[in-house]
Amino acid sequence: MATIRNEPQNSSLLLHKMLAVTSGAAGGAFGLSSLPLELPVSTIIMLRSIVDIARSEGENLADPESALSCIEVFGLGGRTEADNDAKAGYFVVRGVLARSVSEAARFIAERGVLEEGAPVLVRLVAQIGARFGVVVTQKAAAQAVPIIGALGGAAVNYAFVEHFQTVARGHFTVRRLERRYGEDPVRAEYERLAGEAQSSSDW
Repeated sequence: MATIRNEPQNSSLLLHKMLAVTSGAAGGAFGLSSLPLELPVSTIIMLRSIVDIARSEGENLADPESALSCIEVFGLGGRTEADNDAKAGYFVVRGVLARSVSEAARFIAERGVLEEGAPVLVRLVAQIGARFGVVVTQKAAAQAVPIIGALGGAAVNYAFVEHFQTVARGHFTVRRLERRYGEDPVRAEYERLAGEAQSSSDW
């Protein structure tokens, strides 16, 4: 966040895709042994892209809740094996994470991020980690064979950064609309459109 100015500006989707692909290719070329070094770099690039999208949608990056909503995208963008159609809806998953995000934002505002014994931060990280862990497992498998690791790592990173950029764009568009029109009308319209899409797919 320190590398992004807190002022309205279009997001740099292509730049972050190129950085993620380069990171994936470099890490993948050395196989599974490079994953502990490459994965944090890739994750930071993806998170920076998410922050960039949040800023472009009018989020105040100085607000701890907005900053934590960027991390929340990782939880919204992945699914655990326990998820099903009834539980995997955007607002349902967001609702599960919302309380932890609010508590963590309040904790940071009151005590700072480095305070020892931050249970709300630990819980938020655990919830997001459980969902993002599926993504990490898939990435580890793609880099397991060094010969195809560079291409695999680049392709997987491209797919992941594009996926999380799409999730972030949707998430922060919804938040922007909620700030303008209120939460209830936005959710009602979302559910109406989701219902129409489901009806169309049934045909």
